[in-house]
Amino acid sequence: MRIDRTFDFRSEITPGTDPDKYSKTLLQYHKKLWSKPLPTGGHFSLSDTVPGKYLFHSSPSGEFSLSSDSIAHSYIKVKRMQSVIGLLSDERKETIRRALNTIGGYTVFPSNRINQKPTINGARGLNARIFDRFDLTLECIQRHYLGVESPLSGDLIRYADFFALFRDFQGYVEFFLLQDLVVQDFSAVKYFLPFDDSFPAKPLPESMDVYNAYIDRTIEFVEARGLRMIQGHALIGDYEAVLDSSETATANEG
Repeated sequence: MRIDRTFDFRSEITPGTDPDKYSKTLLQYHKKLWSKPLPTGGHFSLSDTVPGKYLFHSSPSGEFSLSSDSIAHSYIKVKRMQSVIGLLSDERKETIRRALNTIGGYTVFPSNRINQKPTINGARGLNARIFDRFDLTLECIQRHYLGVESPLSGDLIRYADFFALFRDFQGYVEFFLLQDLVVQDFSAVKYFLPFDDSFPAKPLPESMDVYNAYIDRTIEFVEARGLRMIQGHALIGDYEAVLDSSETATANEG
């Protein structure tokens, strides 16, 4: 399967429904992109045939149920944003939606609830200091690997076995092709809006100028990550070709 970084997942689902749940192409893209070698060793093989599971992995490293999550939010439908969103033209809104509903704007997180508490997807949306902003979520993930407190500390610790698969923050960023949202040495996140090391009490952009800065940087990240995915997918193909040729050679020797 070839990854089309410009494919709008809304185009194949009922209008108003969620691509995370209903887009078959998004599911297949996730399966293809993230089924690859882990930095800690082994292969993160994902199955979409386990009943009741979006994607599932089982190996000596553990069992992981995963779901899709949008990491690029326009906030176009958020009520408290309507004083700003109302100033956008319909054409501008559609341009934003079209850009953010491509593969660069999606990732996977564990979907199983632990002790009846929210999943990572739910927690980062419910937390008033994160409000689904992925730059702030990634800051929390970096702090998790460093053992530093963040607004999502308790939620990330519940899924420590998942994050352990990627060894450290650099391993996580490289695995999920998030390099365009961090500085070159992986020591800091490149935020969509200014960040002073304390999580903002109001993380949403509250003026048109701030919103435009936020959404332009978000779209830039999504598009850059989409390009990186194409390159990463080519490398995955090379890896699988090597495995196939190795297995063929072994069979011929037998």
